[in-house]
Amino acid sequence: MFSTLASMFSIVLGATIYDTLAVALAIGLGAIGPGIGIGIAAGQAFSAIGRNPEAEPLIRINMLLGLAFAEAIAIYALVIAFVLNGR
Repeated sequence: MFSTLASMFSIVLGATIYDTLAVALAIGLGAIGPGIGIGIAAGQAFSAIGRNPEAEPLIRINMLLGLAFAEAIAIYALVIAFVLNGR
């Protein structure tokens, strides 16, 4: 079933199976790192706020800045997947 599905995608999209695999790996591997990083950062920030509630504004600002940078990496991976898909 998967081989017929892959051949159907290559006919419809005009791409080889390697192009499809490259796109899948680009977005998959490019999104797993930021996902893990965001989870760890948010968990540590909540833990720090629990230990020191007075520092919450500073911790929150730094956490949001770090999350934005981590999310930017995932967006770059999505752009690379689109570029690979367009070749």
